[in-house]
Amino acid sequence: MGDPKKQKKKYETPRFPWRTDILQEELKLLGQYGLRNKRELWRHKTMLSKFRGIARSLIGKTPEERRKMEEELLSRLKKLGIIHETAVLDDVLDLTVEDILERRLQTIVFRKGLAKSIYQARQLVTHGHIVIGDQRVTVPSYLVAREEEDKIAYAPDSPLADPSHPVRQMMAVAATAQTGRKAGKERGEE
Repeated sequence: MGDPKKQKKKYETPRFPWRTDILQEELKLLGQYGLRNKRELWRHKTMLSKFRGIARSLIGKTPEERRKMEEELLSRLKKLGIIHETAVLDDVLDLTVEDILERRLQTIVFRKGLAKSIYQARQLVTHGHIVIGDQRVTVPSYLVAREEEDKIAYAPDSPLADPSHPVRQMMAVAATAQTGRKAGKERGEE
């Protein structure tokens, strides 16, 4: 049998970890996207760095050499929904880490209104209350493909699938209050 192989590190740490501007930017992203720790952020930054590195290497190649690899890279990023359908190779170089963080399951659950906060979205995912199609996904950092985005819902056997669940009612009340507040701001009230 033997011992399992030691897992490889999937992230690179910042080159200058103690610079104040980097620390503040990372802390802001951790709070905005509800990440557990900086390793999650570094993993997505490393993924972005690899995509951008491939794009830079393709720019220097001849058109015959680069055509196939460019199509593979662009189709993968389009499938994940990181870039739009009419994107070209230069758009890959303009990507930011926020573009990748927006495609995480945790973020999409929050944006769809299935959770009242980004932190509750993480909890719902890890506790198994969220499914994509028929498949229960318990990984908050799962990158959701564009075609899977419409299939995200509460798990059928979850107590939250019932619209009369107290948490769902509380979220509905908060949503109506927020839309009322937005309408009041538009009319100039406050």
